[in-house]
Amino acid sequence: MNQEWDIAIQRTINNNVPRVSKILKEHQYILELAKKLREAKLKILSNLEEYIEQTLESVKRTGGNAYFVKDPSEARELVGKIVGKGKIVVFGKSMVAYELGIRKYLAQLGNEVWETDLGEFLIQLADEPPSHIIAPAIHMTKERVAKLLKEKLGFDVSENSTHEELVQKVREFLRNKFLSANVGITGANAVAADVGSIVLVENEGNIRMSTVVPPVHIAIVGVEKIVPTLEDALNEALVQAAYAGLYPPTYINVTSGPSSTGDIEMKRVSPAHGPKEFHLILVDNGRIKASKDEILREALLCIRCGRCHLHCPVYRVLDGMWGDAPYTGPMGAMWSYIIYGDGKPATYCTHSGNCKEVCPMKINIPKVLEYIKYLENKKQS
Repeated sequence: MNQEWDIAIQRTINNNVPRVSKILKEHQYILELAKKLREAKLKILSNLEEYIEQTLESVKRTGGNAYFVKDPSEARELVGKIVGKGKIVVFGKSMVAYELGIRKYLAQLGNEVWETDLGEFLIQLADEPPSHIIAPAIHMTKERVAKLLKEKLGFDVSENSTHEELVQKVREFLRNKFLSANVGITGANAVAADVGSIVLVENEGNIRMSTVVPPVHIAIVGVEKIVPTLEDALNEALVQAAYAGLYPPTYINVTSGPSSTGDIEMKRVSPAHGPKEFHLILVDNGRIKASKDEILREALLCIRCGRCHLHCPVYRVLDGMWGDAPYTGPMGAMWSYIIYGDGKPATYCTHSGNCKEVCPMKINIPKVLEYIKYLENKKQS
């Protein structure tokens, strides 16, 4: 086992696992919200195409622009047209954008592109794949982070720098990028079909900055993130934060079209102080096909809390590199097949069953992985 990984993952488990248990014990209403959320998401997945159309229309009613793209090529072409060249672009963290190769594509077009989530920022500097869905630099120790910041950006830090000192240095660097950015790009934890709002939960404040400061905000979201109502979307933010061990979340952001004001004669006009353009890009890339399969559909219920990773012996033994980036761990083994058609990660599962027990959406992950193994064997026979 990689020694640095062994140290980093043990520190993470010690910090996170007891905290999640404490949160769920002290706020038991979260368990009821999770049950309601599962039912709401199943409702969407049983008729996904109709809800996609409803969501696109709802976004347009709020003054936003809404699109549906089938694959990475369509997505990159669309984002490239919106952003253009020679711009400063800040990313507020989007696994779907990573899946589609958006950051590197925009850089190739001649844009200055920065990840602003701290973990994403670190793996951008290191040019490494993420090792966890919500803590992508989980494989780096504090000491390695200090060395990376010093080597890549010349920061005055050392292996003896504290966590707080390292975060402060990055804050100072990225603050200038936020204030000069032309475009902010985010994902979304949930999209409300009834009103077209997106909901984002976070703690750093980088998503709030990315969605409000630049004049253009683009949200790139998988279609499985659609839920029936804004109430469901807010519930998803609360459930995700609790099971990720970060409850209450520092921020929950709701974006409904471009900025607006009603302060003159109560007439709502746009834009105001925030973005003058809002673009929502809904992405298929294998999700609709999966929604029509009774067993694979379960994988689309995932809310990206990352809890299954920390309870999985295989994820730990494989040094966090299990699955096709950005999808790692038990959920990543499912998503590697849905997005990339790669069934190999599923074959590593030893069916300990811990992932199923801790999943807030009660996804039977071992069953889904067993099914993927069956599909792969069937294809090869």
